[in-house]
Amino acid sequence: MKSDISKHIKGYMLGGFIFLALLPCIIYFISLISSSSLRLNDAPVKYLNYVVITILVISGSVFAIWSNIDLLIIGKGGPADLFNKEISPRSKKLVTTGPYKFTRNPMVFGMNALYFAFAFFLNSFSALVFCIFLLSMVIIYLKYTEEKRLEKDFGIEYLEYKKKVSMIIPLPKKGIR
Repeated sequence: MKSDISKHIKGYMLGGFIFLALLPCIIYFISLISSSSLRLNDAPVKYLNYVVITILVISGSVFAIWSNIDLLIIGKGGPADLFNKEISPRSKKLVTTGPYKFTRNPMVFGMNALYFAFAFFLNSFSALVFCIFLLSMVIIYLKYTEEKRLEKDFGIEYLEYKKKVSMIIPLPKKGIR
């Protein structure tokens, strides 16, 4: 048990550093070295931009925090797994409720919503392109690494869940009217 707590702490520290410090710093640095702007300075567009940023920040924060809590409490594990190397304890139970009923990867949705909000806030086209690239790389990683591990760990239960719930964008379950 003490080992699990230590692994959880290490996992959250590593994840916090990468997702809350390193990636935002990279996004900011890209916006500094590039002179490309999104041209969102006109008054009506500027205010619409603030609305988009607010929606992204609120929804991203809710999904990122809620999913971490549910994964820890319901799944009895943590989110930190890197190329099939367990950093925090892996989930012992497949979580399909809470934010996981809308997307199989609510943390990915949440953090990427925050990154896109930051790119819009910086008014940087290059930062926005980087966010799109980052999301593309994450999708490839999820598809070829994490989904394979979840299929191995949870079998048919995960495959059935995968058929019904979108990968990243929160949507109603498929096949439910």
